[in-house]
Amino acid sequence: MKKRRYGLVGTGMRARLYTDAITGPHRDVAELVALCDTNEGRMRHYGDRVAAAGGGDPARYHPDDLARLIGEEGVERIVVTSPDHTHADIVVGALEAGADVIVEKPLAIDADGARAIARAAERTGRRVTVTHNYRYSPRNSALKRLVHSGAIGTPTSAHFEWVLDTRHGADYFRRWHREKDRSGGLLVHKASHHFDLVNWWLGDTPVRVYASGGLFFYGADNARDRGLGHRPARGSAEAAAGDPWCLDLRGDPALKSLYLDQEHRDGYLRDRDVFDEGISIEDNLCAVVHYAGGPTLSYSLNAHAPWEGYRVCVNGTEGRAELSVVERGAVRPVSGAVDPSAVDERGGGAVAVRPPGERLVVQRHWEDAREVTIPRGEGAHGGGDIRMLREIFVGPDGADPLRHQAGYADGLRSVAVGIAGNVSLAERRAVDIAELRLGIEAGPNVGVGPSADRSS
Repeated sequence: MKKRRYGLVGTGMRARLYTDAITGPHRDVAELVALCDTNEGRMRHYGDRVAAAGGGDPARYHPDDLARLIGEEGVERIVVTSPDHTHADIVVGALEAGADVIVEKPLAIDADGARAIARAAERTGRRVTVTHNYRYSPRNSALKRLVHSGAIGTPTSAHFEWVLDTRHGADYFRRWHREKDRSGGLLVHKASHHFDLVNWWLGDTPVRVYASGGLFFYGADNARDRGLGHRPARGSAEAAAGDPWCLDLRGDPALKSLYLDQEHRDGYLRDRDVFDEGISIEDNLCAVVHYAGGPTLSYSLNAHAPWEGYRVCVNGTEGRAELSVVERGAVRPVSGAVDPSAVDERGGGAVAVRPPGERLVVQRHWEDAREVTIPRGEGAHGGGDIRMLREIFVGPDGADPLRHQAGYADGLRSVAVGIAGNVSLAERRAVDIAELRLGIEAGPNVGVGPSADRSS
């Protein structure tokens, strides 16, 4: 089988998922021929990693030379794992240069970027895949299958609560994510995953958003109000030793190699204090979302909880489905991975009252509740990453009535909620998504069955 040629733009930590997939389980169908970043040191880190895995020596390019990369290296697909605010320009540039695109969420951080991608995809006819890996997690697929089967009738409303713990949630306030003009805030960067899931579960299109929230825990003002006193400017310093809010890059070989050792090249600090000045994103958020077919969503996000996981309830005309997930039941001052969903932690670090696990319950009117068996998923993100990567690099194993793979139209629908939510936060009003002019004013039941959308 002929190998497909890939280029990767953005060589931070997330890039490892794709480099390891290409040089590992999918090496028979894919090869990584080029890396692209503004930081030569990070490209060298991944070049060495690819070479050590027997994947050769990928060429290295600056993002300004993306079109030349695609032409000179014969790249058929570009994988985008760069910072969120760069996605729109990179995706559009890759499409115009003749490559298909696989892009990490979010598709874009604002309406201008989203519109630019939509126009480029339509104009070029190239394929855009958004890596909404949570769709592939068996627990989330089980809820989709349950709703899609009609077991609870027609969906009327949903409630979705996501809590990020004080290790993972804090991490968004150490790095570029803390700046809304670079990440879109957590309503776009993080919640685009969640809004995509709800859009997918309901098979519907969001049309109106009202959001509220603020920076109530992190940031300098909140630290002063709670009397935290003097703070170290960064985690990788002697003054920060033992501080549970700090991330010491010296203690992790990968973080040290990718960030601490590369600071002299671009000045990027990965370990800034979460109680610093200049943080412009929110740490507590809620939203009410109206859908074209009638259902409503009530959504909440907390970025400083003592445990991590989520709870989803979907109400229907014939009953109710409830999914409860604990990804990490407690956080200790030193507690392993920053993002518990990015590793398979089940069976380790369990606590008595809130052990890591998942449970799906359905109850129809006039009947007792019953638990739905969830197939065990292996690996990160609830077993979603392995399944998603196989579909990206190899293709689906067969018919997929739940339509797991997300195209740019799905990516638009997911970021539309967050972008409209940011307008709502700024202007203190409900925002019709049609105001954004994204071209997604479709009716209900999108994404329920097999898709006719070529980008999906």
